Amino acid sequence: MLLPRAILFDLDETLISAYGRPEAAWLAVTAEFSEALAPWSPAEIAAAVGAFARDFWADAERHRIWRQRIGEARRMIVAGAFDTLAAGGRPVPSPDLLHRLADRFTAYRDEQMHLFPDAHAVVDGFRALGIRLALVTNGAAEAQRAKIVRFDLAHRFDHIQIEGEHGFGKPEERAYRHALQALGVDPAEAWMVGDNLEWEVAAPQRLGIHAIWVDGIGDGVPSGSTIRPDRIIRAVAELLTGAPDRTAA
Repeated sequence: MLLPRAILFDLDETLISAYGRPEAAWLAVTAEFSEALAPWSPAEIAAAVGAFARDFWADAERHRIWRQRIGEARRMIVAGAFDTLAAGGRPVPSPDLLHRLADRFTAYRDEQMHLFPDAHAVVDGFRALGIRLALVTNGAAEAQRAKIVRFDLAHRFDHIQIEGEHGFGKPEERAYRHALQALGVDPAEAWMVGDNLEWEVAAPQRLGIHAIWVDGIGDGVPSGSTIRPDRIIRAVAELLTGAPDRTAA
């Protein structure tokens, strides 16, 4: 396997598990509030919130605006989901209860967050091979920086680029160019590794970056998508498979 001079890594759902399986997370949280939310059942609330959230985040411009205010966004999503449910005639819980439900989901996500197996080993392995490394992540400055500190990632990268700290993020072209410039490499000398088909595959490919898609669920590229990753992996642990030992050369 030919290795690059540099690798740009995504953070969430690439190196750490942060937002995966939202339906299961909503079901767990609504179950905690089952008595207060009656007669609504946890299952129907979780389904309604999940459907509203998918539609909410599917809008690219809305996603860009609200991903740095995710706590507020979740309150809006919960309120919107209950507005949809209320069309059936049953009363909507108080705004205070809905806020507590949304805030509990945010706390639950934080509690469940964890580093993927071998993430440190993979990053450290590439670093030992002399490959320049950047962590390029979207999101709010404080929240993303806290994850980087929590999971002991800061010292492992030559460049860390957080949307909320720099004022721009993926899929803006300058997000990739800025990271490449910081590492001192050209697009053709770099890999981009991440779980978002637009942000970590299509956009970097337009610049000539080799794009590796992390398909954690294993469903493959969605039917009808025109995006074609240069490589598909289930987890970053696969990245070093077959990698030559440059230190022995």
